[in-house]
Amino acid sequence: MLEFHSNITLFTNVQTGTLTEGKPTVSSVSSFTYDESEILQIAAAVERTAIHPIAKAIVKKAELLNLVLPETRGQLVEPGFGTLAEVNGRLVAVGKLEWVNERFQIKASPSDLMALEHAVMRQSSSPSNYSKSAIYVGREGEGVIGAIGMSDSLRFDAESTVSRLQRKGIKTILISGDREEAVATIAKTVGIEHEFVNASLTPQQKSRVISTLQTAGHHIAMVGDGINDAPSLALADVGIALQTEAQETAASDAASIILLGNRLSQVVDALDLAQATMAKVYQNLSWAVAYNIVAIPIAAGVLLPQYDLAMTPSFSGGLMALSSIFVVTNSLLLRLHGSEKSWKSSIAKISQMPAGP
Repeated sequence: MLEFHSNITLFTNVQTGTLTEGKPTVSSVSSFTYDESEILQIAAAVERTAIHPIAKAIVKKAELLNLVLPETRGQLVEPGFGTLAEVNGRLVAVGKLEWVNERFQIKASPSDLMALEHAVMRQSSSPSNYSKSAIYVGREGEGVIGAIGMSDSLRFDAESTVSRLQRKGIKTILISGDREEAVATIAKTVGIEHEFVNASLTPQQKSRVISTLQTAGHHIAMVGDGINDAPSLALADVGIALQTEAQETAASDAASIILLGNRLSQVVDALDLAQATMAKVYQNLSWAVAYNIVAIPIAAGVLLPQYDLAMTPSFSGGLMALSSIFVVTNSLLLRLHGSEKSWKSSIAKISQMPAGP
């Protein structure tokens, strides 16, 4: 195991699973002219085969309302933006506001879009410790026709994890594709300063943030969980993936470390374990060097002329065995570092982690 050392930790996605539970729910629906059920119906039809947590939440809500979903054709998913499909012969887009608005020739006015956003956010009854965001629905010939409010609860260990990292002198930065208001609220709750918050980013923009920080000489550990994070996880010095629902994802494939327990606090546990491991490596190397500096000259007979003292082969072999026992025993003491469960079940894969300076 190489040393896990970083001076910046990036957290991503306040809405879909890194700082929040990753179980978003539909909290409100708003539209210019249509009923809530109609907006949900066509949105769920488009999102029916998508695997994103928000898509699953929209489909689940439609199923709870016993809505009959129309057939779709030609579904196209654009990671980080939204989903397109043909519903009843007309193209429907579900996703971020700017992306949905650009899909159609008819554009809603900025004042109407702002009113729609305020309406869907105002209807949301989620507690203050929930991340709140909006997904927009547009249709060919009409443009944006409605919005769906989404909410997700903050992870119970998010605030304590950020605090523990900051106490270690590690800067924490939040990069997310979610709306600025939602990201700012979560950042304030967990203790990340406003200057270290980046919102409304595409997957490519997230990667550029990491590249910029690395160019400035920083070592980056990034924590992510979804397909939108895969490029950034691969680019970071250490990529840490939160594995959800015991499934392999693009994020886990790209990451250096996979946290099977799906607990954010395991990020700090992994850091502590790596630092303790490197401490043992240095201790064992120091012992080996000191042992050889003392034992080799004696074995060569340096004490024989003056003290008539020399090592027999059996005594030399015994000392060598004793040295190995010391090294192995010292290494096994790592099992006493925290609870065995906390690290044994936390880390499934650690591969080629870069050594820090």
